[in-house]
Amino acid sequence: MVTVSATYGAGGTLIAPLLATRLGLPFADRLGGSKPMASSAGDVLSEAERAEEPRNTVLDGLALLSAGWNIPVPRDPELLPEHVRNHLEASIGALIANGGAVILGRAAAIALGRRPGAFHVRLDGPVERRARRGAAWEGVDLDTARAHLTDTDTVRSRSVRKLYHQDPADPSLYHLVVDTSVLTLDACVDLLANAAQAFWAHDDDDDLERDIAAARDRLPR
Repeated sequence: MVTVSATYGAGGTLIAPLLATRLGLPFADRLGGSKPMASSAGDVLSEAERAEEPRNTVLDGLALLSAGWNIPVPRDPELLPEHVRNHLEASIGALIANGGAVILGRAAAIALGRRPGAFHVRLDGPVERRARRGAAWEGVDLDTARAHLTDTDTVRSRSVRKLYHQDPADPSLYHLVVDTSVLTLDACVDLLANAAQAFWAHDDDDDLERDIAAARDRLPR
């Protein structure tokens, strides 16, 4: 499994499906689909995600979001956060049972935690550089892209906090955090693919002391 968390303009909707192809794995998007949407190339919010407006209560916002995910709403609204978590984790479990996938979003890094074989990646970068990239990908002016960036990052962060009480920007959740704004898309895919394969091949218990000794031997005397 590879989980990809991405901020607006970091290229998650472009990089994640390309990475899946490179690794020979299925691609799973934020809302349960398996095909990247060209309209979301800037990683802007979908209409379902946009239901999470600041004016909504926690439960109202999650109810609207669950509708976008096609999750039936429980009769007791107090059960909704747990209901949404269970649905998301079941969808991730199904992907694991089918042999793995590259998952974009779904708070998958938090849901899976340090499960063996699950490699977690965060795509990010400086706000202004991400805004410029988002503007180019969406075909909008820079001010519009800046507004989309603020809206998108705020809503997605709030959704994860409501569901898991964790900050998706916390680097400790990931094995690798990449500033994609300073790399080409191809370089990002190459980097992530190589890192994932190295992660799966690495056994820390067996390799740690050997790697340290080998590194020391290569240091200048």
